[in-house]
Amino acid sequence: MAGHSKFANIKHKKEKNDAAKGKVFTKIGREIAVAVKDGGPNPEENSRLRDAIAKAKTNNMPNDTIDRSIKKAAGDMDSVNYETVTYEGYGPNGSAIIVEALTDNKNRTASNVRNAFTKGKGSIGTQGCVSFMFDRSGQIIIDKEECLLESDDLMMMALDAGAADFIEEEDSYEILTNPDDFSAVREILEKADIAMAQAEITMIPQTWVQLVNEEDIKNIQKTFDLLDEDDDVQEYWHNWDE
Repeated sequence: MAGHSKFANIKHKKEKNDAAKGKVFTKIGREIAVAVKDGGPNPEENSRLRDAIAKAKTNNMPNDTIDRSIKKAAGDMDSVNYETVTYEGYGPNGSAIIVEALTDNKNRTASNVRNAFTKGKGSIGTQGCVSFMFDRSGQIIIDKEECLLESDDLMMMALDAGAADFIEEEDSYEILTNPDDFSAVREILEKADIAMAQAEITMIPQTWVQLVNEEDIKNIQKTFDLLDEDDDVQEYWHNWDE
């Protein structure tokens, strides 16, 4: 499988989010709440919660904030009524965008997501209109500067743990897994004290779209900015080759 390094974009996104950590933590707290409701507050018995905690840590969420989120969710399970909703659509120049949200009000979320697409000169499509262009995969990104292992040793550790692919880029390593194997691979790396810049289930484009028109770039960024601002939106994926 051909690699496409997103490490620079991950660093850029984290830097941008430093000014709005409260919003990022709110979104992750919502994921933790849903995980607790689904499988209980004990991470050892709840793989979805373990993954949510790992995501929180890669976003520099403090341990006491994570613990508070788990305790709050455990004591308030009856009030956690978030639904997962997915939207698909098009950005400039036929670029594809998938949005995943956790919401307690689908009308509000649909309106906000539609507004984000419209203001970026894009459009919402029907379910399945672009998702066929993506592969759902576990993805772990490791900063080479933060990794003490040699690449061959890291590759063997990942593959032995069940990873599907290992890609070495100039500044990072990318480990891909089947979604069902993601937690097991991540946990083995975690136990080996491998620092992960990103570790999550994601949607990886099969092909990438170039945007050369400055207006197109400005519009797609407008869509992303509006999606970032929406507390209901947990993740969005696209095939714009930034």
